[in-house]
Amino acid sequence: MALSFQERPTSAAVPPGEAPEPSIGDLVSEIGQDLSRLVRDEIELAKAEVKQESVKAGKAAGMLGGAGYAAHVVALLGSLTVVFALGNVMNLAWAALIVTVLWAVVGGVLYSAGRKRLRTVNLKPEHTVETLKEDAKWARHPTS
Repeated sequence: MALSFQERPTSAAVPPGEAPEPSIGDLVSEIGQDLSRLVRDEIELAKAEVKQESVKAGKAAGMLGGAGYAAHVVALLGSLTVVFALGNVMNLAWAALIVTVLWAVVGGVLYSAGRKRLRTVNLKPEHTVETLKEDAKWARHPTS
C-alpha cells in the first residue's frame, strides 16, 4: 500500500522561533575558519612584537656604534690634539696620553649605556606566547 503525498513522513519540523541545529559539516567548517583566523591573528601579533623589539635593538646597536666611533676618534684625533695643544706645556707623550684617556672614558660610557639598553631587548614575543598558552588551555577544556 503506497502512502499518499499527505501521509508521507517529512523531515523533523522545526518549531517556529527556533533555529535548526547546524550540521556536523557546518560545525567543522566553522571550527576551521575560527582556527585559521586565530592563527593569522597570532602571527600578526608576533610580527608586531618582533618589530617593536627590533627597534629597541637597533637603538642599542646605534649606541654601540657611537662607542666604536668614539674609539676611532681616540686613535686618530687624541694623539694629534695633544701634540699640537699641549706641546709647549709638558712632554708630548704625556699630553697625548691624557687626551687619549679622556676619549677612552667617553667611549666606555657610550659602550656601557648601549650594553645596558641591549640587555633590555627581548626578541621573544611574550604576548603571543601567553595567548597561545591560553588558546591551548581553552582547546583542552573549551567549556571552562
